[in-house]
Amino acid sequence: MELTPLVKGDAIPVEVGEEPISGLGEYAGISIAFEVSRVLDVSADPRGGFILSERVLEVPYIKDYDGHPDDAPAQWARRFDLTNWALLVARVDGRRVGGAAVVFDPAGVTMLEGRPDVTLLQDIRVSAEVRGFGVGSALFQAAEAWARARGCRRLEIETQNVNVAACRFYARQGCRLESIDRFAYPDLPNEVQLIWIKELV
Repeated sequence: MELTPLVKGDAIPVEVGEEPISGLGEYAGISIAFEVSRVLDVSADPRGGFILSERVLEVPYIKDYDGHPDDAPAQWARRFDLTNWALLVARVDGRRVGGAAVVFDPAGVTMLEGRPDVTLLQDIRVSAEVRGFGVGSALFQAAEAWARARGCRRLEIETQNVNVAACRFYARQGCRLESIDRFAYPDLPNEVQLIWIKELV
C-alpha cells in the first residue's frame, strides 16, 4: 500500500499496537540506519549534569545499528530471555512504518540491574520516509503507557553521541541525560554511551 505523499509539518494519523515478540522478522524490516553528519561532544556541567555540544563532521557516514552482528533484532533471542519483551508497531494508512521494543523486569539485561520498576526502551525505529512526522513520538508515548501499565517508575534508553537526532528526540520527550560512558564500546572508541531517563511518576 502506498503512503499518501507527505509535506514536512503535516500531521499524520499514526496507529500504534502491540504484537508478539515472535514478530521480530517483520520488525527488523524497518531500517534503523541514519546518516551521521554531526556528533555530540559531552562535557561535565559545573552546576551538575552534562553539556552537549554539536560538532560537524568533515566526512559524514552511515550508521546502522543492525549492521553490528550482536545488535540486530535477529540476534536478540540468542542474547536475551525475551519473556518480558514486547514489540510496539506503528502503522500509517495500514502500512508498518515503525516499531519499538520494550523490556520489563528482564533476565540477562544488565543495564537494568534487576530493577522491576524500570522499563528499557531497547530499540525504536521509524521508516526514513516518515521520520519527522510524529511516528517516533507516538511510539515513545506508547512505550510510556506500556511501562506505566506494569507499575514502572521510569523509562530508560541507551543511545550514543553519534545519534544527534535521537538525543534531540529524547530531550523533547522529557528525558534527561542521566549518565555517560566513554568506554562502553571497545570496538567503537569514538562513540560515547548516553543513558537517558524519563521519570514516569
